[in-house]
Amino acid sequence: MSKTVHLRLELLQFLRQLAKNNNREWFQKNKNKDRYEIEVREPLLKFIEAFEPRLKKVSPHFVADARKVGGSLFRIYRDTRFSHDKRPYKTYAGVQFRHERAKDVHAPGFYLHIEPQQAFIGVGIWHPDSETLKLLRDGIVENPAKWKRAKSAKAFTAEFELAGDSLKRAPKGYDPDHPLIEDLRRKDFIVVTKLKDKDLVAPAFLDRFAKTCTAAKPFMRFLAEACRLEW
Repeated sequence: MSKTVHLRLELLQFLRQLAKNNNREWFQKNKNKDRYEIEVREPLLKFIEAFEPRLKKVSPHFVADARKVGGSLFRIYRDTRFSHDKRPYKTYAGVQFRHERAKDVHAPGFYLHIEPQQAFIGVGIWHPDSETLKLLRDGIVENPAKWKRAKSAKAFTAEFELAGDSLKRAPKGYDPDHPLIEDLRRKDFIVVTKLKDKDLVAPAFLDRFAKTCTAAKPFMRFLAEACRLEW
């Protein structure tokens, strides 16, 4: 796949228009559904395909799946069954490259969030279940030096900042005075780097994305191994 594969302004323009017209009538008329296919989904599937060999250099156990349905690209349709918000469409595009053994989005992964003026790259595990969360916390307790190296590597801290939710108190079963208690209180193990719109549509964004994911390699390796996943 050519290195010239990149995202274009039309993708962001479509998402802006969708945010102002988040209804089925607009999406279905004036070929807007066709525009979604041409301006959003097809370019992102090409991006996923182009990233696949670069992802394998980070870890061979993470997947870049360019299928239209069920792959790395999140669907545009919102699940409104249990929500008071009945808007039918997401006003962003999301791409996640998950571990090959992952069953859902709450697993180690590299994530690209595309939304006008709110884009970012995210890495890690968002909202892990209780079993996974315990594995991560135990991993920190058992390998504190390795965790500190992973989260403080120069290339990593130059790109990312920690994000997500934390408990107000020490989790049950862990020493409140532990020197890494702030990390043990975390409910999310994710880091992010914010992007400008111009970053997304730059011809070299695929290179930028690959470099950023590579910088997170020690952090992601720690998470994967703590969760007893292959790296």
